[in-house]
Amino acid sequence: MARLTRGKGEGSIAFDQAKRLWVGRIELPAHDFDEHGVPKRRRRIIRRKDKSEVMREMQKLRKQLEDRGDLPTASQTTGTWLSYWLREIAPRERRPKTMVSYRSVMATHIIPVIGRVRLDKLTPADVRKVTARMASAGASSTSQRNAFSILSAALRTAEREGRIPRNPCDLMDAPRKAVAKLDVLTVDEARRLLNTLSGTLEGALWATYILTGARRGEVLGFRWDSIQFDGQPRIELSWQLQRLGWAHGCGEKPEKSDRWPCGFIRGHACHSRWLDVPADYEYEHLSNGMYLTRPKSKAGWRVIPLVEPLYSYLAWVKANTSSNEWGLVFTDADGGPIDPDKASKAWPLALKAAGINKPGVRLHDARHTAVDLLYAAKVPEDVIMRIVGHSTRAMSRSYASGVDDARDRDAMRSVSSVLGFGVLES
Repeated sequence: MARLTRGKGEGSIAFDQAKRLWVGRIELPAHDFDEHGVPKRRRRIIRRKDKSEVMREMQKLRKQLEDRGDLPTASQTTGTWLSYWLREIAPRERRPKTMVSYRSVMATHIIPVIGRVRLDKLTPADVRKVTARMASAGASSTSQRNAFSILSAALRTAEREGRIPRNPCDLMDAPRKAVAKLDVLTVDEARRLLNTLSGTLEGALWATYILTGARRGEVLGFRWDSIQFDGQPRIELSWQLQRLGWAHGCGEKPEKSDRWPCGFIRGHACHSRWLDVPADYEYEHLSNGMYLTRPKSKAGWRVIPLVEPLYSYLAWVKANTSSNEWGLVFTDADGGPIDPDKASKAWPLALKAAGINKPGVRLHDARHTAVDLLYAAKVPEDVIMRIVGHSTRAMSRSYASGVDDARDRDAMRSVSSVLGFGVLES
């Protein structure tokens, strides 16, 4: 065993005769306890050939300990911390659908690249390896920027808890987002789609997206008690339909296995599963993994006028469909909630049936079409914000794909039949 000799008055500095190194030790706050409730000892150890170097390093670390309340140790890898953050911290602060994205990005792009790097040794160069690997694999600039943001958020918590001296993401610029050309439906194409599917439940569904600018889950979460046909017809948007996932509660997943301690891959099969939602998250269970949840922002909770032709579309649905136990306006062939992902897959098929060859137009882009229509009809921006649920005017402007004079004239001539602008204006 190495024999340590301690200089007089030097406290935690000693000389290791066996390794011929000066060793400094700083006691740190305990993170864990043994089976008897006794705090497990944590120390930060510095080894140098020169005693003065140890003293300078310890002086710097003592200052960090005083400022932050803790110091990182060499025992934790970046992958260990990121897994802990995903399991114990992020779900308390983020929405469930956000966590699905976080876990996928971490498992696919981040942990495989830098998971084995010591957390306290992580550098901007390591972070760049993540985005560089994504770029070489063909990931978009948006995906790279998203991965950077997720990693930065996890490391920001590590910095706040004193596990790293500084977040390396703060020492570099985020990846730049490439300028993308937005492909949306024109006024004529939107009209063609609605005319092609007129008198069908599917047609009413797509019309609701185009004429309200509502998000995917908001339309699928429409309930009859949120729609007022008499007096001043209107729609209250206060819920959205989402699929929520179950999280494993059986312990940590082994690094080299795709199965958890319970023996299953997916959380819904775990015997200790739990619904992965924040404590203040409001939701209502419908069927299987389908839930109604509240909008993610105050701006998302809104009331919009019910005007023609949407009034007639929804009245047709009410008269030609059976009631369901949840009071949903739109249901699948079996009378259950429509899976949001299935709705997204059905959208391009509907466009094709209407003779619209625009495979790049997503269901979410119907929201852009709605904003285009509102701008073309010269609707004031504050009204547009209220209708589509944007929190800022800049966000509404970013959704506009660019309206030219020809579209202005065409939209103004057809606005009464397509959007009901006269009602909105009154």
